Amino acid sequence: MAGHNKWSKVKRLKAVTDARKGKVFSRLSRDITLAAKAGGGDPEANARLRTLVLKARDANMPADNVDRAIKKGTGELPGVVFEEITYEGYGPGGVAFMVKVTTDNKVRAAQEVRSAFARNGGNLASTGAVAFQFVHAGQFLIAKDQAAEEPLLELALEAGADDVVTSEQGYEIRCNVHDFDKLSQALEQKGIKPESAEIAHIPTVTVPVADPAVAATIAKLQEALEELDDVQVVFSNEAIDEAIAAG
Repeated sequence: MAGHNKWSKVKRLKAVTDARKGKVFSRLSRDITLAAKAGGGDPEANARLRTLVLKARDANMPADNVDRAIKKGTGELPGVVFEEITYEGYGPGGVAFMVKVTTDNKVRAAQEVRSAFARNGGNLASTGAVAFQFVHAGQFLIAKDQAAEEPLLELALEAGADDVVTSEQGYEIRCNVHDFDKLSQALEQKGIKPESAEIAHIPTVTVPVADPAVAATIAKLQEALEELDDVQVVFSNEAIDEAIAAG
């Protein structure tokens, strides 16, 4: 069930991306600014920035937007000061949520996230309340038409991957956060384009959801959080029953 969730979430988020280009560009701009601030504005010397620039290109983000975001990070252009925060909470059915936020106003961000939980049957939790149910790691999802299993396994392990899991949907590669950019570059050099590539909070414990009403409320909470301007990405640990997911 959990494997199905990973890939179905990617498909849903791609549909959301296509429908909300402005929001996607805003999220990428913030991440690019933070990466440039932390490691400099040269993508060749800043692996994290290079990965984000490639992601922006895949999303058809205008080059001028990327350039402005980099210059804000390096201080060449004035801009607001962003900081990253991860909020934790519980949704319907006891499902755990990790909500990554990039904001210039922590008070506003906390209020909006708390309100989204409250309106959709959940509640914001204290730091550490749900984090133990996730592992913080790099995650790549790769469709089977992108690579054969054995060469991909060899490439991934040489580039620092901790694990490669094969399923009907494709391959999932996991790595230490610090090896994410190295692995991303290794895949790029071989012309392998992941369906999803991110530093993620991956569930180590999942919560089975067999009630369609609960599943629908979880989806509404997920969407409400994703709609918030400061929210970059939302991770959760539900395992939706296959019959519900298919319906």
